Amino acid sequence: MKKGRAWKYGNDVNTDVIFPGKYTYAVMEPEEMVRHALEDLDPGFADKVQPGDVIVAGKNFGCGSSREQAATCLKCAGVQAVIAKSFARIFYRNAINQGLPVIQSVEAAEAIQQGEEVAIDFQKGEIIAEDKKVFSFPSFPDFVLGILEAGGLIPYTKKKLSKKRSF
Repeated sequence: MKKGRAWKYGNDVNTDVIFPGKYTYAVMEPEEMVRHALEDLDPGFADKVQPGDVIVAGKNFGCGSSREQAATCLKCAGVQAVIAKSFARIFYRNAINQGLPVIQSVEAAEAIQQGEEVAIDFQKGEIIAEDKKVFSFPSFPDFVLGILEAGGLIPYTKKKLSKKRSF
């Protein structure tokens, strides 16, 4: 179980705010993507985010375009998960594909405050806030856990294919 600091944002944080569209075709390296993560919403994010930190948000996180860089830049920044009241479907899928856990929990999103320490137990389906308050969420299906543990859909698929090819 990993602990991290909460970065709290509101409703309708769109993909253009998470990773500005002006960089979509100009910035390709993950390390450089991180430098632009949330730059218009929270200019200090890229310099201060630490591995294991958690984003906590309101409704409809990741709305907007299908830009996968939005999930990629957060994962590459070391964000261990995004907890929100709800997610845009395409962001949710892109995040899982990139190996970034996304957890829908209205209660946790409302209770956790900016800067608060948060721990997540993915096996038990629990979010533990700094005040020791525990929020439950449905455990991920085994195949989704496999994708997350492998670091994304591509490494997961390669791993599965290499097991089948052993002849």
